[in-house]
Amino acid sequence: MDDEVVVRTRADGATELRVNGVFVMDDVETSSERLLADHALDLGARDVLVGGLGLGFTARALLEAEDGRRVERLVVAELHDGVIRAVRGGAGAGPEVLDDPRCTVVVGDVLDVVAAQPAASLDAVLLDVDNGPDFLVHDANAAVYDSTGVRACARALRPGGTLAVWSMADSETLRERLGEVLDDVRAVAVPVDLQGRAEHYWVLTGHAR
Repeated sequence: MDDEVVVRTRADGATELRVNGVFVMDDVETSSERLLADHALDLGARDVLVGGLGLGFTARALLEAEDGRRVERLVVAELHDGVIRAVRGGAGAGPEVLDDPRCTVVVGDVLDVVAAQPAASLDAVLLDVDNGPDFLVHDANAAVYDSTGVRACARALRPGGTLAVWSMADSETLRERLGEVLDDVRAVAVPVDLQGRAEHYWVLTGHAR
């Protein structure tokens, strides 16, 4: 496993993912990761790109959807091969996510993977590569949230398609950048229980013009 990827079992029995020394997520509180998927599914997304595999819960929620909400194609961009190996080895959502024939996992920077998609070919781009634009796992990830990165994601979306960003906190700056190229920009607070503490995570969304 990559030196900067650590998947460990805590004293409370939870599986925890850390990358580059930064806490990314655990398998106890996954409601906001699943909300990313639900937001896209509720809008009828069939071709979806997810930036950041994490422990696989967003991808699993997308692939398990039924009753007319079935995803036909899922591309997952994951920078760290060690994260993929951990999920394939049984961590988090487990290997069934990676084995689904609709799912293609690409090891690489999410912006490179987005740029490789044809224009207007996706119904949704869901980004969960950091703890948000102000809490980066890698400094280089700032490019994901700048105007160029947002425009690259918007280029890949069909009209009405969704760009959604997971974040530890609301970001006025990111909302302004989303508003430059997307309509109906919103920041949704998601109540979460973090090891006994009542907190909020955020999902920032906008729709392609």
